[in-house]
Amino acid sequence: MRCSRAAVAVLALAVASCGRDDDKQAQQQAPAPGVVVAKAERRDVRPTELFTGRAEAKDRVDLIARVEGFLEQRYFTEGTQVKAGTLLFRLEQAPFISTVEQREADLARAQAEERNARVQLERAQQLLRTANIPQSEADRREALHLTTQAEVKQAQAALDAARIDLDYTEIHAPIDGRISRSTYTEGALVGPRASTLATIVNYDPIYVTFPVSQRQMLDFRRKAAKQGRSRDVVVRLRLADGTPYSEPGTVDFLDVTADPGTDTVTVRAVFPNPNAVIVPGQFASVSVESAQPMASVVVPQAALQIDQAGAFVMVVDSGRKVEVRRIQTGPSVESVIVVEKGIQPGDQVVVEGAQKVRPGQEVQVGEMPGETPATPKGDPS
Repeated sequence: MRCSRAAVAVLALAVASCGRDDDKQAQQQAPAPGVVVAKAERRDVRPTELFTGRAEAKDRVDLIARVEGFLEQRYFTEGTQVKAGTLLFRLEQAPFISTVEQREADLARAQAEERNARVQLERAQQLLRTANIPQSEADRREALHLTTQAEVKQAQAALDAARIDLDYTEIHAPIDGRISRSTYTEGALVGPRASTLATIVNYDPIYVTFPVSQRQMLDFRRKAAKQGRSRDVVVRLRLADGTPYSEPGTVDFLDVTADPGTDTVTVRAVFPNPNAVIVPGQFASVSVESAQPMASVVVPQAALQIDQAGAFVMVVDSGRKVEVRRIQTGPSVESVIVVEKGIQPGDQVVVEGAQKVRPGQEVQVGEMPGETPATPKGDPS
C-alpha cells in the first residue's frame, strides 16, 4: 500500500515538471510582440493655444434725445450703413424756435438798458468833476451800469442755451456704422429720460476678447525668451460653423488687472471685418499662435499616454527593448505634440501596440507609413 502511494507521488511530480518545462519552452518560442514606432524630430513649430472669445463692437453709440419733444421725422432706413454727420431724427422745432426768439428779445432789452446806464454813468462822471452832482449819485449810476452789464451776459447765456436746445432737436450720427431699428415712431414723445432712439454699431474693425490664465502668459513669455524670439502673436478665429475666418487679428490690449475669481487676464484682439461676417456679441473659437516659429522636439500625438504620475511615452531602445519615458509636454500643433523634456530627436516612440508590451520587453519594430525606416542600433539584420 505504501509502495503504491509513493509511485503515485513520483508520477505526479514528473508530470508537473514536464508541464513547467513545456510552458517555459513555449514562452521562449513565442515571437516578440510587434509595435509601430515613429522618430521624435526637431521641427520649427508655431505653438498654439485655444480659447473661447466673444466679439465686441469697436464703436457703439446709443442715440438718446437730449431735449424733450415730439418726434417729427426719421431720415434713415433701419439696418443700413450711415455716415458720421448724417441727419437721423428731427424733433418738433416750433417750441424751441419760439424760445430762441424770446431769448433774443430779452437780450435786446438788456443791451438797451445797459446802453442807457452807461450814458447815465458818463454824464454823472462829467457832473462830478464840476461838483454839480453828489458822489452818492455817481456811485449809484455806476452800480446800475454794472448790473445792466451782468444782465446782458445773463440774457446772452440764455439765448445760447436756447439755440443749443434748438440744435438738439436734430439728431445726427456721431460715428460711421450700421444703425439698428428705431425704438420710436413719428409722433412719440421722447427726451433724456426716454429709451434709446436707435443704436449705431461700427463693425469694421471688430474686437474679440478672451480670458488668458496667468500660467499661460508666463509660460509663453518664458518660451519666447528662451528661444530668443519675438513675443508677438497672431490671433485667428474659427466661426460657429467650424470654418476659419480669413483675416488674422492682432492683440491690441491687455487688461491691467487679473480676475481674482479665475486668475485670468482679459486679452483683446482686433480683426478686419469689412463684410460684417463677425457680429458683436457672438462667440468664436480663438487660436493664438506665435508669430515666429520655435524649434521644438515633437512626437505624434498617438504616442502620448497619461497615468496618475503624468504624461509618458514608450520608447524602443537600441536593443529593441521597451522603456517608459516620462515627459513634459507643450502645446499640440496639428497631429504632433511638443515635448519640452524627456525626449531627444531620433528617439523611437511607440505609436501603435503600446498596450501589448511592458517595460523591458523585446519587441518587433515597424515604421509608421510615410516615416523614414529607423533601424535600432545593434539590429543583426
